[in-house]
Amino acid sequence: MAATAAIRSMPPANADLHTTWAYIEEGVDHIMNRLDTGVSIAEYMNMYTVILNYCVSSRMHGDLDSSIGLGGRTGANLMGGDLYKNLVRYFASHFVNIRATSEPLFNEDLLRYYLREWNRYTTSARYLDRVFTFLNRHWIKREMDEGRRNVYLVYTLALVMWRDNFFIDLQNRNSKLSSAILKLIESERNGQTIDQSLVKNILDSFITLGLDEKDSTKTWSDVYRQYFQMSFITETDKYYKAKTQAFLSEHTIPDYLKCAEQWLREEEDRTEHVIIREHLETIWDDFQQLLDHDKDEDLQRMCAMLARIPEGLGPLHKMFEDHVNHEGQQAISKLVDKGGVNVDSLEPKVYLDAISEVCLKNQHIIQRSFKNEIGFITALDKACREFINRNAATGTSTTTFSEFLAKHVDRLLCKNHKMAGGNLDAALNQVMIVFKYVEDKDAFQTSYNIKLSNRLLHDLSTSEEAEASMISHLKDACGFAYTIKLQRMLTDISLSKDITHEFSESNKQTSDDTGGDINFKIMVLGSNFWPLKAPSYGFVIPREIVPMYEHFLRFYQSKHANRRLRWLWNYSKNELRTNYLHQSYILVTSARQMAILIQYNTIDTLMTDELTTVTGITKDLLMQILGVLVNANILTNERKDQYTLNLNFKSKKIRVNLSVLSEAEFRPERVDILKVVDEDRKYVIQATILRIMKARKTSKHQALISEVVSQLSHRFIPKVSVIKYAIEMLLEKKYMKRVEGQRDMYKYLP
Repeated sequence: MAATAAIRSMPPANADLHTTWAYIEEGVDHIMNRLDTGVSIAEYMNMYTVILNYCVSSRMHGDLDSSIGLGGRTGANLMGGDLYKNLVRYFASHFVNIRATSEPLFNEDLLRYYLREWNRYTTSARYLDRVFTFLNRHWIKREMDEGRRNVYLVYTLALVMWRDNFFIDLQNRNSKLSSAILKLIESERNGQTIDQSLVKNILDSFITLGLDEKDSTKTWSDVYRQYFQMSFITETDKYYKAKTQAFLSEHTIPDYLKCAEQWLREEEDRTEHVIIREHLETIWDDFQQLLDHDKDEDLQRMCAMLARIPEGLGPLHKMFEDHVNHEGQQAISKLVDKGGVNVDSLEPKVYLDAISEVCLKNQHIIQRSFKNEIGFITALDKACREFINRNAATGTSTTTFSEFLAKHVDRLLCKNHKMAGGNLDAALNQVMIVFKYVEDKDAFQTSYNIKLSNRLLHDLSTSEEAEASMISHLKDACGFAYTIKLQRMLTDISLSKDITHEFSESNKQTSDDTGGDINFKIMVLGSNFWPLKAPSYGFVIPREIVPMYEHFLRFYQSKHANRRLRWLWNYSKNELRTNYLHQSYILVTSARQMAILIQYNTIDTLMTDELTTVTGITKDLLMQILGVLVNANILTNERKDQYTLNLNFKSKKIRVNLSVLSEAEFRPERVDILKVVDEDRKYVIQATILRIMKARKTSKHQALISEVVSQLSHRFIPKVSVIKYAIEMLLEKKYMKRVEGQRDMYKYLP
């Protein structure tokens, strides 16, 4: 604070209102009009002391104005009210000259005058606020605490007086102030350089003037909205409506998107209605063309712009879904036109390459152009699920896509499939990309279980690591429960190797030669995890292997007394060595073939009835197996019902595989899969309904069906008719009931 020329003499402590205010008013006027010349510390403290002395005086001075609502109170409260009233009068008179000076001013001149006066006024008001600290802390605070209206802290009072005596007066004169700001903004939009700080600082004053009447320490943006924002938005809409229409009439949508992006950035999102909403249809119409020509940058700009408004992206999601579906259907139709009739006749790799190419291409579009926006991800999922499960190839085939995929994986993981490790990993990753969109994942699971079982039983897997890798992929995609059986099957194979080794070592330690010249390998498999069936035919264990059979039973039960073994002869494979020929051969046979051939150890010719008796195989099945052996030239059939061992058998192969299963020996796999899947789905649907009803207690019919579909759609799409049948079954079993008087309402019965 700079020192003034002279220090005024203070009035006495008991001075009356007239004398006291005359001293205070002179200091207030100096601060409000000549603050740049400085105020000394002594002068500042003298004013503070005079105000304090007057407020604590117990005398009554002068005439009191009851307009502030002081009632008949005395003391500090009353004296404070006198000073507050005079300060209000001073502020009111202070604006007379300010208003007069502003009347002839317009546009930028008015704005500069307004901002200059605002800065000077608010700076001076802060000084006054400190001078009147005692009044703020006592009389004003008490009045505000008691809910007195129109009483403010001194600085807030100064803002109220500015608003009511100058700001509103300016606005009432044809919105003089806001119009000047809008003209300056329009000049900038037209390419002229303006003083942006001038506009910003004036608009900041609008915010400052938005006072909360209930709490004078807070400000709101009411003044800004009422006196500027509404007019600004209206003028902005008019400006950009004309500008966008003119631009679109001469330029393309990509060019418009570039300019619109810049306009929105300049206007800080205030022009969305005109720049985006007014031209939504035009922008939407150009989306397909941008997709067709892979205009990534323009697509990214369009997506970012339309995401600003709630309804902007909705139609694009549907168009993108249709686009992906069309691309997928077209890619598969080309393969069918080249010679593939359906899924069964198409080359699997070519088919999956075409599908994954469409999926990956559009995934990259979503990442690059749409920034992984959830609506486009959902649209891609829907489209891929549609064209993968229903297309020109699957429409003419009895094989579902899930079965086709399981067969393809089976070929990849078989030993005879020529593929290096890195290529196998890539092929399995490609399978998982497509697997994500398979609808009947439960059918894939069932089919895959059967094929994995076959590979493991017959030692056809390319490697345990590859099998474990595929199961890990499925676990990541569908969860632990989906792969628990698959994982347990691998575990059983590993444990079976240990059991075989332990059994062999046990025989060596005991010098047990029960099995004679027999090499024995066993697989002990969990019945709950393997899709295997016990033989439905009679089977007599050949006496040559009975000792080994009984010895293993004793060995296993000594380790697992409470487990029961059920022998699956229909899945066993046997190797017989020929000792009756000049050349020794190894015959790979099924258990039934082994049971038949081993009978020829003691006799060269046997009748059909004799074979039926010693093997326990039914005559119809026996005849088919004998037919296989005759065709292989192992046996001869020169007389009816008489089969003789061919002592002149010759083969180019030392190892001859005879374990060929006929239709009668093994039911076709696909029939089993469909039957198992359908049966499983019935129980899954019933369990899902009960789980929902237990949680909700009551549910309407349509809501229950919708929730069942929602919960099961990640595994398969349940048919509504099957869901209705499941509901009826649960009603019949008394798990739930219909609510009386409401036929479409169900209630859970605990």
